[in-house]
Amino acid sequence: MLGRRCLDQSAFCRQFRKISTSKYKFPNDTIVDILKKPVNSTASANGWVRSVRLQKNLAFVEINDGSTGRGLQAVLKPEMAKDLHTGASVCLTGQLVLSPGKEQSKELKVSDCRVYGLANPEVYPLHKARVSFDYLREHGHFRSRSKTFGAIWRIRNTAILGLQHFFQSHRFVQAHTPILTSNDCEGAGEVFRVVSNESLKAYIKERQAHDSSPFEKSLPMPSREQVAPGPSEFFNHAVYLTVSGQLHAEMLASAMSRVYTLGPTFRAEPSLSSRHLAEFWMLEAEMAFITQIGELLDFIEACIRETTAFVLEHSEEDIAFCSKWVDKELPSRLAGLTSSQPFARITYGEAVEILSKVNRAWEYPVQWGLALQSEHERYLAEEHIKGPVFVTDYPKCVKPFYMRVSAIGERSADTQETVACVDLLVPKIGELVGGSLREDNPDILEQSMRHAGLDVEEYGWYLDLRRFGSVPHGGFGLGFERYLAYITGMANIRDLILVPRWLGHCRY
Repeated sequence: MLGRRCLDQSAFCRQFRKISTSKYKFPNDTIVDILKKPVNSTASANGWVRSVRLQKNLAFVEINDGSTGRGLQAVLKPEMAKDLHTGASVCLTGQLVLSPGKEQSKELKVSDCRVYGLANPEVYPLHKARVSFDYLREHGHFRSRSKTFGAIWRIRNTAILGLQHFFQSHRFVQAHTPILTSNDCEGAGEVFRVVSNESLKAYIKERQAHDSSPFEKSLPMPSREQVAPGPSEFFNHAVYLTVSGQLHAEMLASAMSRVYTLGPTFRAEPSLSSRHLAEFWMLEAEMAFITQIGELLDFIEACIRETTAFVLEHSEEDIAFCSKWVDKELPSRLAGLTSSQPFARITYGEAVEILSKVNRAWEYPVQWGLALQSEHERYLAEEHIKGPVFVTDYPKCVKPFYMRVSAIGERSADTQETVACVDLLVPKIGELVGGSLREDNPDILEQSMRHAGLDVEEYGWYLDLRRFGSVPHGGFGLGFERYLAYITGMANIRDLILVPRWLGHCRY
């Protein structure tokens, strides 16, 4: 009976596919599609004016719609272009003809010009041909109209497609992990706490009432806090914006074997560096049934290489733009990511030994048992290895509670344990990927939680994943904007996300 039902459902699916194969045609063409049309075709191009050149008998207007880095040059009668300036939005209709210019193969001979919206050059922020990245950040609602940011957003889109293609080709299931969480899986305490607006207003009102009473004013500060506690919790307990989707991804991996997630994460990290954001995107993957750290390294390397190759193939024009105008060293760096030369691999102990021999006054000390800082990571990748390098087996004391102890007991002089973990370091960025084998023994994991000062009851569900059908597993997280910085050459991570948030800055 069950077999018969499955056959009937399969037949229905085949029939449905036949019904739904008609192709939808969008009502207008993008410029990238218009440029593929044959000469003498009629076309209507929508977009924003990039430049206007008026001559006695002709006007040349370049428009762009974001579908390609190349603009479409349109030739108009001067009277058609008299009100057009950079930033205006238009629909130009005409005939595609061969262009005598060297910059483009085709141009649009315009017969009709429809203006959607004008842009006053006296006040339009991007009326100049070239402006600084700092200036564009101040006018972030318009910066996507610049050539550089158009290229960045298209590369970002392609990189997401490349990552999805890679994971789907390896039978991974995409997970949508929650933004609101009761856990801090990194244990660093750099979390944003979520409080409802109503409870916050009630708390402020209560505090004001207490602060105005003579009795309240006579109390020492600790007693005041007891009289007026913090805002009430919407969920009846503390809730935070997620710092990582890892624990929830592990939840799904315990049934689906291979999962990945790509979404926003939040860190209340008080940093103004060009490498940190308060809100950024993280790619995270969890894999059941991997037993060796080398297997994890192989997978991470394949992910980086294949995604980069995908971007180079599908965003060739935009990568070429970045190579010319953003970072001249980009071609050699990308070649290193896609070559057959494996990424270098060293242990944390070897890294400390290398750094200790460098004749340099480090800002932060180099010592076994201390975390590697950005200056150390960049030296290893930029000057010592001169390329990507995996650093494995860090001391347990500098890593989160969920990491498995290293199988091969590399130890320091004071016998501190190391964990089966890895950081991928790359030039100009430092840490790009962090990953590890996860502890799958519930007793050992519980000990690690207690040692880290975590509430074991709160993480009871996480321990349950080990108590019932536990398997060896591992995973990693990749900072998506950092990856984009590496493959585009952009120097500031704030320029790789649509609306950046950092310490003291949350506009829009």
